[in-house]
Amino acid sequence: MKDGRAPSTTPPRLGEIGLGNYEPYLMNRVMGRYNASIRAEMAKLGLTTPKMRVLAVLSVMDGLLISQLAVHAITEQSTLSRALDAMQADGLVRREADPDDSRATRVYMTDTGRSTFEVLWPHMAETYGQMFRGIDEDERHAFLATLRKVHANIRKHDF
Repeated sequence: MKDGRAPSTTPPRLGEIGLGNYEPYLMNRVMGRYNASIRAEMAKLGLTTPKMRVLAVLSVMDGLLISQLAVHAITEQSTLSRALDAMQADGLVRREADPDDSRATRVYMTDTGRSTFEVLWPHMAETYGQMFRGIDEDERHAFLATLRKVHANIRKHDF
């Protein structure tokens, strides 16, 4: 600049970007809509969003440490603890001491939990399909690659 000052590095304000151009806002809207779309089916099964996330994660990675489960289920540990208490009381999960570290606890899905998730999964899959209706395979692959890069940029864990 002619006056010797450095150019401004102030990022644009949200109003200048616009909500429709602000990716975090759109990602939250998408996930909010996804969760709302399956909420009625979850309620019929006595599930909340945190409980659904626990079952979904354990259906793929059973026996996680509670700290790992909290990350994968995108749930605060205090919320997860309350959800696990209720889920254990309902027979959906069981907790066991880690064989290598008696201070750590692993969470496993029970047969009841697995059958509950199998009832919910078709509704989740249908909503997932709706989300990508009209989006071709190349666009989906590019979108997934971008999400993975974004996730790598902000993640705090090695998993």
